[in-house]
Amino acid sequence: MSPETVKAQETKTRLLEGALRTLTEQGIAKTSARTVASAAGVNQALVFYHFGSVDELLAAACRYGAEKAVARHRDRLASVTSLSELLAIGREIHEQERAGGHVTLLGQLLAGAQTHAALGPATAAGLDLWIAEIEQVLRRVLASTPLAGFADPTGLARAVAASFVGMELYEGVDETGAHAALEALEQLGALVAALEELGPVAQRAIRHHLRRTGRR
Repeated sequence: MSPETVKAQETKTRLLEGALRTLTEQGIAKTSARTVASAAGVNQALVFYHFGSVDELLAAACRYGAEKAVARHRDRLASVTSLSELLAIGREIHEQERAGGHVTLLGQLLAGAQTHAALGPATAAGLDLWIAEIEQVLRRVLASTPLAGFADPTGLARAVAASFVGMELYEGVDETGAHAALEALEQLGALVAALEELGPVAQRAIRHHLRRTGRR
C-alpha cells in the first residue's frame, strides 16, 4: 500500500471518528462539515473530497461505529449458552455502550434519520449487524428448549434489538422505568431457563401444548 493510500485511509478514519464524536457531543443539529473537520483536525474540504457530502459521511460513520461496537462484543456473545445469559450480557453491553456515549449517539442517529435521507438506511444497517449476532445466539440457545421449532429466531432477534433500542431511548426520560423493563426481560430469560431444566416428559408436554395452540 502506497504512502498516499495509507494517508488517505488515515484521513477517512479521522473523519469517521470525528463525525461520531461530533454527533455524540454536539448533536445532529450542530453536525456540519466544519464541526466534523474541526473534531478530526483536518480541512473541511476533505469531507467532500473523501465522502462527497456530509450526509454520506454520517452514513459511513454510522456503519463504521456499528461495526466497531459489534466487534467489541462478538466473542462475548459467541460464548452465551442460555437466553437468560444473553439478556444479562445485553444489560452489561447496554451499560458499557451508554458509558461510552454510544446510546446518546444512537439517539442522535435516529433523530437525524428524519431529516437526513442517508442516515435511515445506514442506521438500519448498523442495527442489522446487532440483529445478526443476536439471531445466531438465539438459534443456538433455543435449540435445546421446548421452544425450538416454535419461536422464530429472526423475528425474536429483531424484537430483542428493538426492545433494547427502545429502552436506551426511554432511559433518557425515565431511567427507573427503563431499568424495570430490563429487569422484566431478565425475568423472562429466567423463565426460559426453568423450561430448560424440566425433565423430558414435561418438555414433551410443553411441546405438545405449543403445537396444539399453534394450530388454532
